[in-house]
Amino acid sequence: MTTHDSAPDVPEMPEPRVREFTAHSIGGGLALLLGLIGLLAGIGMAVSASAVSGGGAKAALIIVGVLVGISSFVAMCGLNMVAPGEARVVQLFGRYRGTIRQDGLRWVNPLTSRTKISTRVRNHETAVLKVNDAYGNPIELAAVVVWKVEDTAQATFEVDDYIEFVSTQTEAAVRHIAIEYPYDAHDEDGLSLRGNAEEITEKLAVELHARVEAAGVQIIESRFTHLAYAPEIASAMLQRQQAGAVVAARRQIVDGAVGMVEAALARITEQDIVELDSERKAAMVSNLMVVLCGDRSAQPVLNTGTLYQ
Repeated sequence: MTTHDSAPDVPEMPEPRVREFTAHSIGGGLALLLGLIGLLAGIGMAVSASAVSGGGAKAALIIVGVLVGISSFVAMCGLNMVAPGEARVVQLFGRYRGTIRQDGLRWVNPLTSRTKISTRVRNHETAVLKVNDAYGNPIELAAVVVWKVEDTAQATFEVDDYIEFVSTQTEAAVRHIAIEYPYDAHDEDGLSLRGNAEEITEKLAVELHARVEAAGVQIIESRFTHLAYAPEIASAMLQRQQAGAVVAARRQIVDGAVGMVEAALARITEQDIVELDSERKAAMVSNLMVVLCGDRSAQPVLNTGTLYQ
């Protein structure tokens, strides 16, 4: 199996055709005031036309008043209420004319269309996915991704539905990471989903960023929320893990016991407590290893004879 120390195999997305820039807008308070003044002026002209005696002057005053009122109403249609964490993507006859991010009441050209888009931080949690890991073992995993819209123009024009796009690409990235790495690595130097969660999470974030960057989306954080063997092999893999744990524990016990036996023999020889030949040393080593490595308490045997009986 190939190593995975290199950069992850991320897809190449097309370059965005449009990028966000600030739309030209003015404060909505002044525009609202002027619009109300114009609307009242138009109504006032139409009402005051009844006091004019001449027919032509009366008709002209009514027409002017109606036009002023309609113009003021149309101009007031350019007002937009932008809440914090929201933006307005402005289009004029199909062309992108900028984005309004400043919250409050803003006014733009009333002939434009304004699309509301949320710039708040969101999270998406995938369903529990069943895939095969790098060793072919069926596993179950799920992930949660924290993201937000960074470029409103790309989110609006580069993809059909940026929310669905993030959902689909997140599932694809999780599946790709799962098949690239094993659940548990057989060798100590290899990366595994369970043993190297931080490294795998970083690789998942890199791949997610490459997949959703074209949609103007920023990945803030990604984490696995569920990781387990599939039910059909969970019991067998649990026995394998338990056997591995037992072997590792026994290896540590044996290493410690050998060190204690060496120290005991060296101490006896150093302090000249008793002189042991090779046969007696072998017997002593055997007895100490049995006592130190046994999983049950040793039963002492009292020797009432000589050392060699």
